[in-house]
Amino acid sequence: MARTDLRAGLNKGHPTTAIPKAVRPSQRKGVQSTKTKFVRSVIREVAGFSAYERRVLELLRNSKDKKARKLTKKRLGTLLRSKRKLEELSGVIQESRRAAH
Repeated sequence: MARTDLRAGLNKGHPTTAIPKAVRPSQRKGVQSTKTKFVRSVIREVAGFSAYERRVLELLRNSKDKKARKLTKKRLGTLLRSKRKLEELSGVIQESRRAAH
């Protein structure tokens, strides 16, 4: 809201022009750049999956979700990381099914 020269009320105070705040690097943390996304996809294509990821893929294909969640949590440390990894791997399974048909 624009300020008026009044002493009291919702718009009290001397009228000034708002200076737009610059975006800090810390506010961009976690936003994935296109370059990073591309590099990760190339590495995934070249290196493939690690041993535990292959095991988790097999568990997910055999609908042993709880066992897969336990394994990823043990390997990755937190439940949130585990959930993200399971989401990623289940997406891989769905893509492979789409490619097969």
